This record gives sequence, C-alpha cells and structure tokens, in this order.
Amino acid sequence: MERPPRRHDARVVDRALLIRAWAVLGAISAVLTLAGFFWVLLRAGWHPGDDTGPGTPLHDDWLRATTMTFAGIVACQIGTAFASRVERASSRAIGFTSNPLLLWGIAFEVAFAAALIYLPALQSVFGTSALGLGDLALLATFPIVVWGADELRRWRARARTPQ
Repeated sequence: MERPPRRHDARVVDRALLIRAWAVLGAISAVLTLAGFFWVLLRAGWHPGDDTGPGTPLHDDWLRATTMTFAGIVACQIGTAFASRVERASSRAIGFTSNPLLLWGIAFEVAFAAALIYLPALQSVFGTSALGLGDLALLATFPIVVWGADELRRWRARARTPQ
C-alpha cells in the first residue's frame, strides 16, 4: 500500500513478470527436476545408453526416475506458489500462513500426487513407482530452493531500488 498503484495502461503480463516466471523460477525448477531424475537413475547404476525398457533390470528405476520428475514438478510448483505471492516484498512481510486457501490447495496437491505415486491401482494407470525416503528428502528441498532463490532476487531488487 506504500507504493503508488500501477498505471492504468500498464500490462498485467510484462517483461519483468516473464523473466521472473521463465528465467528465474522456471529455470530453477527445470534444473531441480532434471537433477532429481538423474539422481535416481545414477544411484541405480544407470549409464547413458543403458536400456530402461520393460523387462530390463533398470525398468523399475526408470519408473521411479520419471515419478521423481513428476513429484519434482509438484514440489517446485509449491515453491513457486509461495514465491509468487509477493512481487517485491519479503514473504515474511505477509506471512506463510496468511492465505489458508493456498495452504489447502497445496495440501490437496500433495495428497493427490501421493495417491498417484503410492496407490497401486493408480501406479499402473499413470506409470508411477513409489519413491523412497531418500527421494522424498531430496524433494523436500525443491520448494525451499525455488522460493529461496526468488526471495534472494526480491531482496537484491529492494536493495538496488531506494524506497
């Protein structure tokens, strides 16, 4: 409320928003998701060129790696949701629990993803595989990294621009 309103002719989707969404949040999410995919495969002993098709020794690991990719996207979207709540201010200024609908949405998203990943009937339909504790521990860092990177970007922008 301390800043003047946006000009009436200003675009809702502008260059700064696209850079933030694609070059910052999107790029970080892509790197984290790919890292999760390769982390699962490399831990399983995969090497580039190894067959991962049905009936091969690495097929179950391939399913787990693609599941990790799906779960990574979900986890990164949680970080993006928290980061996108503010444009310039610190997230601490509005609080993490100030939007209960967002929290309910995230809870539903996590529960739905867990159902796709852990319920055998849905595993066969969606081609998912259960993730282990190590996988989940890695996933838990994804929203923090995405949100933290945007928080750092906003902090630098506030430091450069006098109030």
